[in-house]
Amino acid sequence: MIRVPLRMGIDIGSTTAKVAILGPNNDLRFSAYQRHKAKIAKTLLNILEEARKVLGDIRVDVVVTGSAGMGITEQYKLPFIQEVVASAEVVKQLYPEVKTLIDIGGEDAKIIFFGSNGIPDIRMNGSCAGGTGAFIDEMAALLDISVLELNNLAEQHSTIYPMASRCGVFAKTDVQNLLSREIPREDIAASVFHALVYQTLATLARGYTPAPQFIFSGGPLTFLPALKNAFMKVLQITPDCVLDAENTELLPALGAALADKSDRCGFSLTGLTERLKRSNSRSRQGQRRLESLFKDSSEWEHWEENRTRKRTPRADIHKVQGSDCFLGVDSGSTTTKIVLIDEAGRVIFDYYANNKGNSIKATQLGLTQLRKLFSEVDQPPRIVRTMVTGYGEDLIRTAFGFDGGMVETLAHFIGAKAFDADVSFILDIGGQDMKAIFVADGQIQNIEINEACSSGCGSFIEAFANSMEYDVTDFSRMACAAENPCDMGSRCTVFMNSRVKQALREAAKVEDISAGLAYSVIKNALHKVLKITDTSVLGDNIVVQGGTFLNPAVHRAMENLLGKPVLFPDIAELMGAYGASLTARDGFKNNGSTSSSCWEFTNVETAADYQKRLIHCGGCENRCTVTKLIFQNQNVFYTGNRCERIYTNKGEKKRSGISLPEFKYQLLFDRENNPKGVPLLTIGVPRVLNMFENFPFWNTLFIECGLKVHLSKPSSNDLYEKGAGTVMSDNICFPAKLV
Repeated sequence: MIRVPLRMGIDIGSTTAKVAILGPNNDLRFSAYQRHKAKIAKTLLNILEEARKVLGDIRVDVVVTGSAGMGITEQYKLPFIQEVVASAEVVKQLYPEVKTLIDIGGEDAKIIFFGSNGIPDIRMNGSCAGGTGAFIDEMAALLDISVLELNNLAEQHSTIYPMASRCGVFAKTDVQNLLSREIPREDIAASVFHALVYQTLATLARGYTPAPQFIFSGGPLTFLPALKNAFMKVLQITPDCVLDAENTELLPALGAALADKSDRCGFSLTGLTERLKRSNSRSRQGQRRLESLFKDSSEWEHWEENRTRKRTPRADIHKVQGSDCFLGVDSGSTTTKIVLIDEAGRVIFDYYANNKGNSIKATQLGLTQLRKLFSEVDQPPRIVRTMVTGYGEDLIRTAFGFDGGMVETLAHFIGAKAFDADVSFILDIGGQDMKAIFVADGQIQNIEINEACSSGCGSFIEAFANSMEYDVTDFSRMACAAENPCDMGSRCTVFMNSRVKQALREAAKVEDISAGLAYSVIKNALHKVLKITDTSVLGDNIVVQGGTFLNPAVHRAMENLLGKPVLFPDIAELMGAYGASLTARDGFKNNGSTSSSCWEFTNVETAADYQKRLIHCGGCENRCTVTKLIFQNQNVFYTGNRCERIYTNKGEKKRSGISLPEFKYQLLFDRENNPKGVPLLTIGVPRVLNMFENFPFWNTLFIECGLKVHLSKPSSNDLYEKGAGTVMSDNICFPAKLV
């Protein structure tokens, strides 16, 4: 048995547990790296048992670190060191030549700059956790592959595409858009890593230029070579600039073991195991708890019976043979909804399905089911008018040859009015978006949508249910039986993982966590998105829509928070498509039969069989890669264009006249920049902000003063990426990032 205590560092991160045991000469005697899946004590006990098998029942001096380590130290009475300080300690003691440390963790990102004086300049992500290891996990899950497979795909890429990385939920929309454009999965995987790199550097470097030598640490940068290569490419550094250190995934644990802490605790491995077992047996309830959704099961059952008190009228296909009917399609970011109604507004057919990254195929499947329904009768109804709404409105309208399109919020408003003519407020929570419509005197007064953050949308609870290995339906119903819902707040989806794990550490029940998340969805909508302080502005006739409200816990949480009943239509998830079908019906009645011929199913089978051509647009400095889709019905759709100046989906009518913006641009900047004679000085003028109005004045003033004017190049994506890392705030405006 080794008598001199060895030094043990325990790093409990948001997703993984790491342990390092060092000998007297800082030699690594034992290490472990495991995902804890919120079962931290159990994971630590397994690691300690493994260490005892390898080293025997040795004595160790323990120090804990990590984002979840503070809770462990409080619960088990162990010493703690902040994880960034621990990482810096490793660099100072073992790698003094390092000038920049970049660490990507499960839910955090860190950069440490080491100056000539050895004092570390520490940067960590703040209120948004997009662009971390959990972000990579989400993107891999969306592509239905493992994280290692994502890495392998990225290593074979040929093109990088723009993608959001600030919010994992918004990034899903970009990935799904790329999938629908049939962009190679290799390019999508590489674009995910590229977006994460820029997110990290832009939000953490903030004006400081990273300098070699570099050391990359954290699980993602250790086990995903493609991510490390993406950093090196963006930083424009060679492998010689990167320290080839071992066990970089263990860096904070190594730092905890190396740290000179006076309060180190000495244990035998058996003694440490016993302490963990004793403390783990005690139930803790540290988080604030909320009111239960229901007092008891009888109240829940009564509420459930009356939940869908407003039901949509239905019509059997056999009763509407040969009559006129109207089709509404809502092509959302994550789901497709289809509704067919008759002249009385009765629903003949409805369809709801996940897009799985391809909205055309999802719509195709729904229309195939509708055609099968039509085949069951001798005289099928005539679809005399069609209307599309939602995220994929233009694409679906083009692919299937539908008659018209409409704004999504208007479709939801019309659908809600069909259930409550006096509706005062409509809240629609979809997969990745949230819409709030304020109504007065039967007219829309104001519309609010989520912009910079998608926490609290449909994917929010679904992601948590899946991470805890529960079906989302079972997960939502468990919430209704919760006795003490956890208060999860209303923060970023990725950060909320920590709140969930904190609750699990405190022995909270799964149903209490589920109920707490339901409350969080509504709190996020009311307080974070709408910023409502007085709920009376919502009125008394409130209608909720969207697939998220299929979760009874979310519906009930809203009623509890508002203190009033909330109307839930029985087709809440179909309201956009229902509103579109009602609009199609009203438009047909108002315009007569000449406004549309009957829509047939002729294009359904071939809609997904389109030709694809890549075009490099030269209309501006962005040089967008535009994909031209040519469908079997000869309709054309452009995707990948950031504007519609050159390639547009609003029709192909030739434009007459000149481009006034381009003419103004020439008038502003095409002018002499040199003074008469030899310039005294050269002054640089950025081509941004009010220079698009005032440049003639400043240019004239400077050259008359004998100065040469040097104008910056036109704005481009490369210029934006160069400037994004120099700003001191995540939320600063886009023009400022260009400057």
